Amino acid sequence: MITTYNLSKKYKENQVLNIASLNIPKGQSFGLVGNNGAGKTTYFSLLLDLIKPTTGHIKNKDVLVHESEDWKPFTSAFIDESFLIGYLTPEEYFYFIGELRHQNKADVDRLVAQFSDFFHGEILNQKKYLRDLSKGNQKKAGIVAALIGNPEVIILDEPFANLDPTTQIRLKDIIKNLAKKQGVTVLISSHDLLHVTDVCERIVVLEKGEIVKDLETNTETLKELENHFSGTEVI
Repeated sequence: MITTYNLSKKYKENQVLNIASLNIPKGQSFGLVGNNGAGKTTYFSLLLDLIKPTTGHIKNKDVLVHESEDWKPFTSAFIDESFLIGYLTPEEYFYFIGELRHQNKADVDRLVAQFSDFFHGEILNQKKYLRDLSKGNQKKAGIVAALIGNPEVIILDEPFANLDPTTQIRLKDIIKNLAKKQGVTVLISSHDLLHVTDVCERIVVLEKGEIVKDLETNTETLKELENHFSGTEVI
């Protein structure tokens, strides 16, 4: 589904990403973890053609991301609040995204109605602009907007940050359902090792822009990650 080859990104002499090869199959729930500056957001930015690679490429469903926009109809993302349009209400924003993805208002209403528990009565019918919502509620709106139009690939950067525990649990159920039941390829970056091991069947660890671990999630993965980041890993 997503293939990365000889990918690097440099800013002047500072190399922030260097991935020789990375393949993410269709329907996989994929986690990307690492400390600040590890290259997680850089990789997602390259995957979304927000920045250009210095070398190499990413293919999304055999489409060269930095040379064609043909990947956009089946790919969706929520990276941060900059993806929102602050002067719209959540409803207006959902309909706007729906139009971009060839969904009518009824289609959007049906999808959004499925997430009433996730919204917890704090998003819809509040007569508030997105810019006036809390960071957590902005994130809820952005995540649900990323689901409009039945995308085959969904990219979420730090989706659990700023969310209360109840919403985090509901979000984990949403992500699991997307990958396991709907066959969506879900890419997540997170600093929360517990959440990412709960929802991702595969986890890659980045350090200084390079892959240092590529793990299939099992009962020992969380402990292995904790040992790695605490510096107590046995080599």
